[in-house]
Amino acid sequence: MIQFENHLGVIELSQRYFSQLIGSAVSCSYGVAGMANSGVRQGMLALVRKNKPFPGRGVRVSKDGSGLCVELHIVIGYGLNISSITKSIVNKVRYTVEEATGLEVRKVNVFVDSVKTD
Repeated sequence: MIQFENHLGVIELSQRYFSQLIGSAVSCSYGVAGMANSGVRQGMLALVRKNKPFPGRGVRVSKDGSGLCVELHIVIGYGLNISSITKSIVNKVRYTVEEATGLEVRKVNVFVDSVKTD
């Protein structure tokens, strides 16, 4: 649960909400072949789900002062420009989260965990 306080009171947004919001935005981005597990917990969840994709896969969101820090683990297609894909993802995630929640995104870290050769 991520909490922020403003003049109206305390705002609480669940980790699952952010994971689904960001996961769907990233999965639809050009060059992204899939999402990779971003930790032991997601690895265990992937084993239980028999590696079926789930919305929060590869997404981790944390509070950074008065803003958010987003960590993404992605798989990209072979032969594509990694730099341009990651810049596009950073801009899309920042825009999507700020428009949906009104919260500032301070950092978006994109980790390319593997390259798919299909």
